Amino acid sequence: MGGKVNKLKTKLIFQFLGPDQVEPTTKQKYSSILQNLATVKSFASGILVPKEYIWPVSSSGYLGNPTTLVANAHKQGLEVYASGFSNDIPTSYNYSYDPTNEYIQYVDNSQFSVDGVLTDFPPTASEAIACFAHSKNGGKPRKGSALIISNNGASGIYPGCTDLAYQRAVDDGADIIDCSVQLSKDGVAFCLASADLAGDTTAMMPFIDRKETIPEIQPEIGVFSFALTWSEIQTLKPQMVSPFGNSSILRNPANKNLGKFVTLPEFLDFAKAKAVSGILINIENAAYLASKQGLDIVGAVATALTNATFDKQSTQQVLIQSDDTSVLSKFKDVPTYKKVLRIKEKIGDAPKPSVDEIKKYADAVTIPRSAVIKVNDFFTVELTNVVKELHAANLSVYVHELRNEYVTLAFDYFSDPIVEIATYVQVVEADGFMTDYPGTASKYM
Repeated sequence: MGGKVNKLKTKLIFQFLGPDQVEPTTKQKYSSILQNLATVKSFASGILVPKEYIWPVSSSGYLGNPTTLVANAHKQGLEVYASGFSNDIPTSYNYSYDPTNEYIQYVDNSQFSVDGVLTDFPPTASEAIACFAHSKNGGKPRKGSALIISNNGASGIYPGCTDLAYQRAVDDGADIIDCSVQLSKDGVAFCLASADLAGDTTAMMPFIDRKETIPEIQPEIGVFSFALTWSEIQTLKPQMVSPFGNSSILRNPANKNLGKFVTLPEFLDFAKAKAVSGILINIENAAYLASKQGLDIVGAVATALTNATFDKQSTQQVLIQSDDTSVLSKFKDVPTYKKVLRIKEKIGDAPKPSVDEIKKYADAVTIPRSAVIKVNDFFTVELTNVVKELHAANLSVYVHELRNEYVTLAFDYFSDPIVEIATYVQVVEADGFMTDYPGTASKYM
């Protein structure tokens, strides 16, 4: 084709297949041809290579060191295009299931930039290159933007509610960091997503004799925090478990058991030292703990907040969240606290009598994604009026929880978590959202 095209207008690109596949004319493996780019330059102006030729991924799913292919090709005057990009195929854990991170890795690193990418999802590539590349030192989100609230810290990257998860959430730009408070048998308040230790810790094997079923908390058998002393809990390791069951969508296995558990006072001290915009304290099972276990979780939270002087300052916002209005009522005498009612059920409407009842106890509401945008057969089909109805009553609305993994995203988000975030910020106009990946949200904001 070289003699038949206008080379000023038409680029001839030589496509490399797998390294062990054989090129039909020379009968050489593509890996061999790669060693002689000068010959390629004699008949092509660029090369198209599988992305792994440039940035290999190890068998364990993590990025290795980049090859010198791009630099070598550019020395020969060849343009380099990378292929194999797709939002809905797991790649490297380094990207935290955010496909824009992968594009940025190829076009915005200190060593090289490819000349183009071949992708199944052009909108995501365009977004990454136009909006996020070469902007690592961008400004902070504008005031009035939706709040980025961590969900058990950066729980998509480290085991939730650990010191590492909270530090990563802060580093990644979370406005509000959260602590779901649990109590040990001897009354120590600490942060963990659930009272059941079986999911987020290694408790099931060593304390299998403590397992029980507590219908007031959950239908499944569990090993509950209030059955163990704090010293016993400290013998356990945190455990990061995929929220998608036994699927192949794992979360950062190299970090699976890293980090240490954080007491509520330690969490509060950390939040003050890092000067985050605020904290969210989530309280559940208060009635059961008081009546069946003799534990006062509300009192433990109130005391810890007072000891850390959060009740005396207004520089950092304090959100007290619960699914129990009686818990929120206990904090009504502290005007600086913002009381948040968590609604876990799927709702499709917020009629005025219900909203008026909520306003007696709460200043804000946390609702699931399904209450805002209805999804049918994995496509978004309807935007409800719930947020508008709550806003009309001057209630702030937070949405939970956003995740990066494409299996959680409606098809018309293009397997791109940024598109979902943009929807909740610009279309829904939520006041904030809880996310396992604050870094992705912060990048967008």
